[in-house]
Amino acid sequence: MVNLVLGGALLLMMLGLASVVLAGRAGASKIVYGASALLSALVAVVGLVFLLSLAPSSTLILPIGLPWIGAHFRLDALAAFFVIVVGFGSAIISIYSIGYGRHEAEPWRVLPFYPSFIGAMLLVVIADDAFTFLLSWEVMSLLSWALVLAHHREQAVRSASLVYLIMAAMGTMALILAFGLLAGPVGGYDFDHMRSVAESPLLGAIVVILMLVGAGSKAGIVPLHVWLPQAHPAAPSQVSAMMSGIMTKVAIYGFIRVTFDLLGGAAWWMPEIVLAVGAVTAVMGVLYALMQHDLKRLLAYHTVENIGIIFIGLGLAMAFRHYDMNAAAALAMVAALFHILNHSVFKSLLFLGAGAVQNATGSRDMEEMGGLIHRMPVTSVVFLVGSIAISALPPFNGFVSEWLTFQAILLSPDLPDWGLRILTPGVGGMLALAAALAAACFVKVYGVVFLGRARSSQAKTAQEVDRWSLAAMAVLAVVCLLAGIFPGFVIDALSPVSHALVQSSMPVQTTDPWLTITPVASGRSSYNGLLVLLFIAGSASFAAWAIHRFASRGLRRAPAWDCGFVLDAPNTQYGAASFAQPIRRTFGTAVFRVVEHVSMPRPGSTAPAKFRVTMRDPVWDGFFVRIGGGVGWLADKANRLQFLTIRKYLSVVFTLLVLLLLVLTLWN
Repeated sequence: MVNLVLGGALLLMMLGLASVVLAGRAGASKIVYGASALLSALVAVVGLVFLLSLAPSSTLILPIGLPWIGAHFRLDALAAFFVIVVGFGSAIISIYSIGYGRHEAEPWRVLPFYPSFIGAMLLVVIADDAFTFLLSWEVMSLLSWALVLAHHREQAVRSASLVYLIMAAMGTMALILAFGLLAGPVGGYDFDHMRSVAESPLLGAIVVILMLVGAGSKAGIVPLHVWLPQAHPAAPSQVSAMMSGIMTKVAIYGFIRVTFDLLGGAAWWMPEIVLAVGAVTAVMGVLYALMQHDLKRLLAYHTVENIGIIFIGLGLAMAFRHYDMNAAAALAMVAALFHILNHSVFKSLLFLGAGAVQNATGSRDMEEMGGLIHRMPVTSVVFLVGSIAISALPPFNGFVSEWLTFQAILLSPDLPDWGLRILTPGVGGMLALAAALAAACFVKVYGVVFLGRARSSQAKTAQEVDRWSLAAMAVLAVVCLLAGIFPGFVIDALSPVSHALVQSSMPVQTTDPWLTITPVASGRSSYNGLLVLLFIAGSASFAAWAIHRFASRGLRRAPAWDCGFVLDAPNTQYGAASFAQPIRRTFGTAVFRVVEHVSMPRPGSTAPAKFRVTMRDPVWDGFFVRIGGGVGWLADKANRLQFLTIRKYLSVVFTLLVLLLLVLTLWN
């Protein structure tokens, strides 16, 4: 079946080339996006059939790439799962783009790269040697950079694309070093050779750290996340959904492939580092998000938060596998994989909803929105579904995967390592804090954007988006609900993946009565999404009936109360800034060095009062600015090398050659 996935990826890349010719013609967007949706859906079906059929790995070797090994491709359980994630997400986003593409002022800056980007992601997932993987990874990075640069006439877009390109180059360099260590001095670049070599714990730890830098920078872990909040708002909305919902998952695939498949083992302290990175990423991501007024920038920071949640699950799986706690490792791995799927669905839904709102209002600033539930009723419903799902509230899918992660955390007292037994409860507390703050953040988002009164003329005159966009968002909303009330089917489908990675899988869930899931044992914990849905629907219906039955039947309307004055001014409502003020004062002062500047006029003056908030990014100021200064200092010092004599140049080259030969000798 790898032939079918490879063929689909190549057809998508050929479609990108063909769209260069079609881009200037009428209806080109519908053709390109429609064909992308069809090919992506077919590839997703292939991955689903392969995963459910429990078929053995399918391999293919082509006589291209490195001369002595060729190009290796492989479809196994792990690759099939990510093929489903990439294919399904790309198909739905492409359907949305059929309608959204009509609003693109310069579609030829998007169409040639869009299907090729999908094809490159598929090639990364099925690559089975280092050269093919890295080549596909770099093509994926460059194509996504071109998509970010679509609106290149804006200075903010050019700056965002530059930061993204630098971070992508740094990540690729780390991946090259990681695969170089795995290949060893014999140069075994195919993945089968890497699996057969038992690396030392120290070398394994170095590889994991390099993968955290290489794959983690693309996924968005703190402190390597700085490109996300700049690139996602700059890119077209369908591209933002693709990068946040899908490309970051391809990056996580690279980390899982190396850490759990190619690498035999790492030092005992590596799970602690992964857990700590995941916890800090989750909390920092949601704190960043709470401070934002730009809707797409806020969603980008929530991607950082959810990537942290996924890495918490992966860190737990690493810890449990290291101490041969196979059942617990399977639970943690399934929780991480389930959240990968869930995040790809609800984050794509939210970015598509943000794109619909941006098209309707012409703005991403939440302070200029409000009351859109009356103007965009369907978008408001599906966006509410995505908001509940990302807030990890039942009965939607986000709750299930985070609940499974908590169940894995509760097994940590059985770990023999005291460091993990102390760290993991703290990670659980940070995960709970992130979930609570995420719920608060999306109360702010939904209330400010869709409820209340319109804060601008654009919001007052907004219109619902086209049917293609609504249909795509509705499908994602339905998937959020189905995966939340029937999670047992997803867990059972993930069993082959967890078995391949941690040599164990969770018990079969779909045989339990009422489709209840029991991750560990029925006496310890269980969850039934269907019963929760019925309880919520029943209690809400009863409350509505009781209110209408026993409360006053008269319908009364009155102007909003404005402290005793009838003032029909929308700026008297809670806004994004005022809603987040308590959290900003609690966390922002310590974490972001927030300073509130208040300018009050003298008594009797008619000048307006002014309120301004300044905030510093500690990661950018304390990490990247310092690195940039260090690079500049080194560049100034290295500038002297331009003025050496021929004799000195030859001496430098000879010295470096001797040092490299010495390193190779010691390595062998």
